[in-house]
Amino acid sequence: MRICGILWFARVSIQDAYNEWSDIYDSNTNPTRDLDAQVTRLLLTGQRFPSILEIGCGTGKNTGFLATLGDSVLAFDFSERMLARARQKVTAEHVRFAWADITQPWNCADNSFDLITCNLVLEHIKDLNHVFAQAARTLRSGGQFLVNELHPFKQYGGTKARFERGADIVEVHVFTHHISEFILTAERNGLKLLKFDEVWHADDVGKPPRLVSFMFGK
Repeated sequence: MRICGILWFARVSIQDAYNEWSDIYDSNTNPTRDLDAQVTRLLLTGQRFPSILEIGCGTGKNTGFLATLGDSVLAFDFSERMLARARQKVTAEHVRFAWADITQPWNCADNSFDLITCNLVLEHIKDLNHVFAQAARTLRSGGQFLVNELHPFKQYGGTKARFERGADIVEVHVFTHHISEFILTAERNGLKLLKFDEVWHADDVGKPPRLVSFMFGK
C-alpha cells in the first residue's frame, strides 16, 4: 500500500510467500518466469532422460515439458499450494509430485537421476553446497544438472522475487550467489561445467542480463 506516497513492502516467510503467490503465479506478468521456461526448452529439447528430478517445480510451469523428455519425473516443491496447482496441470502417470525441503537430505537413492533441474530456486537457499552435494550424490554417472537463476547483476541492483497482494508488494527473502560461487561449489562436489550462458529478455536492452544458466555434468 502507499502511505504518504511511500510504497509498503510486506515480508513473509519463503514458504508462506509461495503459498500465497500460487493463486496468481501463472497469470501475473512475469518476464523472468517466462524467460526461464524458454531457456529450459532451448537447452533440453530433443534430449531423452530415463529419470528426471525437478527441484522447485512450483505450479508445474516446466514439469509438463520435462514429462515429454523423461520416462520418469519426480518433482519437488516446498509449497503445498504450488504443488496443488502443479498436480492439477500435469496428470501424466509417469510424473510424481512430492513436498520436500531441499535444505535437508533428499529422500532419493544414490545415482538415481539422469537429469536434475533447478529453476529460480537457489536465490532462496543460503547454503549452495548442500544442494550441489545432494545433486552430485543422486545423479548417475554422465548425468546433467541444469541451474537457471536470476542473474546476480540483477540482484546487485535490488531485484528480487516479489508479487502484488492487493495494495502491498510481497518480497520473498533471497540470498545473493555470485557466478564464481556456483562454479566453485559444483567443482567442490565433483561436477564439471558443461555450458554457461547469460540471458537477456527482449525488454532488457541496455540492461544487465536477467538470468544466468549453468549446465553441470557428473
